[in-house]
Amino acid sequence: MAALEPAAPKTGKKPRARKRSFRLDMTPMVDLAFLLLTFFMLTTTFAKPNVMQLTMPVKPKPGDTETPIRQSSAMTIVLGGGHQVYYYFGLSAPGDPSVPVPALHTTNFGPQGIRQALLARGQQQPAPIVLIKAGPRAKYSDMVDILDEMNITNQKRYALTALAPADRQLLPAAEQP
Repeated sequence: MAALEPAAPKTGKKPRARKRSFRLDMTPMVDLAFLLLTFFMLTTTFAKPNVMQLTMPVKPKPGDTETPIRQSSAMTIVLGGGHQVYYYFGLSAPGDPSVPVPALHTTNFGPQGIRQALLARGQQQPAPIVLIKAGPRAKYSDMVDILDEMNITNQKRYALTALAPADRQLLPAAEQP
């Protein structure tokens, strides 16, 4: 801290005002600076954002053809309102009599919900292709939840696609816009 040290008096002369020397101890201030420095360094290292890595496909060049998805390896997930998830196996093809209409299943994001369906599909069909489509009443949090489920169930091949009119026909009347 700060300390005042009195100067030694001289003898034999008339008394004068004493000059006091002032010495400031900076040790506590340096300690405080190092504490603040370590505090801010620790808080910045602990506050790293959690980000999930998404691999986006390369944009096709003009003249490239799309790779068709096999009906047997596809699983389509449609996100609905109220945190409901609709899924079916295969692809929807409106007006094509050779392709049967897929059976629509309804579930949610609970423990026995879409995760169990994804795990079961992974056991039946190795390396399935999951098509994720957001319905008209889907929330952004539902999209984040389904991407988390893709990461948790270790799905390697999935895509975010637009909702087709054939998918809208499969949805229940409560999900229609």
